[in-house]
Amino acid sequence: MATSINCSVVFTIIALSLFSSISTSHAVRSLLQLPNMPTIPSLPQPTMPQLPNIPSLPTTLPPLPSVSSLPTLPSIPKMTLPPMPSMNPLPNMPSLPNMILPLSPPPSN
Repeated sequence: MATSINCSVVFTIIALSLFSSISTSHAVRSLLQLPNMPTIPSLPQPTMPQLPNIPSLPTTLPPLPSVSSLPTLPSIPKMTLPPMPSMNPLPNMPSLPNMILPLSPPPSN
């Protein structure tokens, strides 16, 4: 059911695009067959007012202040961490016993 609706929508879109292109080409052909239209006389160009002059910027920069004139920063106290608490060493992990798996040949049929 859904497939037939999708197909009908697609066919409708294709049909509309074909008819619109036919009418467009017919309109273009009728416009091309019209007699030449009179030319539009050119209008005088408007005069633009002069822009104001922009003042020029200085080309040299003022000198930077010297390092001796800058204020000195206060010294910051150093942060220290408290000592780590003493910890008992971690217990040893018990080792797993070594197990030897018996290797037997596969059973025969």
